[in-house]
Amino acid sequence: MKIVSLLFAVIATAAGLGMPAFAGQPFAATPAFGNELPEARPPGAMTLRALPSGKIFSRAALAYEGGNFTDQREFNVGAILVQHPSGNLLFDSGFGQHVNEHAKTRTRLMQWTGRYERGSTIAQQLAMNGIQPGELKAVVLTHAHWDHVSGLENLSGVPVWVTQQEFDFVNSGHRSTELARQLGIGNYRVYGFSNVPYLGFNSSYDVFGDGSVVLVPAPGHTPGSIIAFIALPSGQRYALIGDIAWQIEGIDIPAEKPWISRKVADNDADATRNLLEHLHALKNAFPMLIIVPAHDARVWNKLPRLPVP
Repeated sequence: MKIVSLLFAVIATAAGLGMPAFAGQPFAATPAFGNELPEARPPGAMTLRALPSGKIFSRAALAYEGGNFTDQREFNVGAILVQHPSGNLLFDSGFGQHVNEHAKTRTRLMQWTGRYERGSTIAQQLAMNGIQPGELKAVVLTHAHWDHVSGLENLSGVPVWVTQQEFDFVNSGHRSTELARQLGIGNYRVYGFSNVPYLGFNSSYDVFGDGSVVLVPAPGHTPGSIIAFIALPSGQRYALIGDIAWQIEGIDIPAEKPWISRKVADNDADATRNLLEHLHALKNAFPMLIIVPAHDARVWNKLPRLPVP
């Protein structure tokens, strides 16, 4: 506990001194986006729903450079359900039934600094709304860290989509993907990208061919991380960014994770920093685009939810 107290003190002092939002190398040049979002033709029945499955309690000082140590934060853990006439997609899987065992795969630092609280599993929430796992086209992982794969244990038989880079990362034996291997990767399916640019990214995968769900490679937090751009019939647009930023300040300021958090969590801090700048510029160019970090409860609380039976 003395080590943890010392760590918190260092972070709090750094935050209080107003450390620069970006302590590393300068960003790459921001790509041009044009004046309009890419065309999309989402079907009228398409919906997006947020399914929170638990919380991790932490501090703003551990989430982004300049965050205050006294600012307590709830890090949401859950999944996003996109219902489309051509197939239902679940982005990430939230906490599973045996999350208490799963949490033991975290690093000791994460265990010391991140108390969690479990809720209903994603599978339970889907079942309460009459949706069975077999009705899912796939679980699309933004990346394969423990809090994004835990709920897969309750979604047996559902294909799990990952990029080749993320599949290789899981198979590399890296500590952060230990739970993914424990739960099994027999249902993992690798998908690829076409050389079609999308909002400054060099390649993309238009899942349904109508622009409603477009995946782009976003390596940095992990080698195979992705961003999912979602377009709804109402005209509302979302960007599901996984853990590129843990809190929306990472995009708004922009600000990368604090040094200790980057060392523990980000596979490539420089690439992650460039993605933050990219997303910051996107949000400035298109204020109507709702950027959704996987763990910002404030953003998730504003998203549509599944009806409560």
